[in-house]
Amino acid sequence: MSRIGKKPIVIPEGVTVELKDNLVSVKGPKGELSHQFKNDVVIEVKDNEILVSLPENHSEWAPTYHGTARALINNMVKGVSEGYKIALEIKGTGYRAALQGDTLELIVGYSDHKFMKLPEGVKCEVPTQTDIVLTGYDKQVLGQFAAHVRGVRPPEPYHGKGIRYKGENVRRKEGKSAK
Repeated sequence: MSRIGKKPIVIPEGVTVELKDNLVSVKGPKGELSHQFKNDVVIEVKDNEILVSLPENHSEWAPTYHGTARALINNMVKGVSEGYKIALEIKGTGYRAALQGDTLELIVGYSDHKFMKLPEGVKCEVPTQTDIVLTGYDKQVLGQFAAHVRGVRPPEPYHGKGIRYKGENVRRKEGKSAK
């Protein structure tokens, strides 16, 4: 049995959880999320806590889903109560970002500018031309959008130019050696 799956999830103040046929709906100050879980786990709401356990006659693969289900519910609860934040930074001469309404404009060395529409539930701030701060309540959507932004111009190993996560360590390679 999963050690993570055994831990109860404490429901913070201002968050409501509804459970119906393994469909978990979580509402909070930041937003609203829901997810349909398999019947391989039993989800219960007791005394301001959510408990995830395995049924008695569980399948062979149910223990592998136990910890995952608990982690998904915990991410939902944390997202609607606190939210998530991902910071990106741009390195390179002339590389910059700008926000135009709900569209992120990236100027990163291509002949044309790259425009990325923000998905629903994701907010963006551009405090400086080389910093991007993404916030949202759905961890999966936020992480996927951040990966798409980074994928426009991933950091390259020779000069270090590109878009990277704040604090990401990019391994640098040595260039050609003169003979």
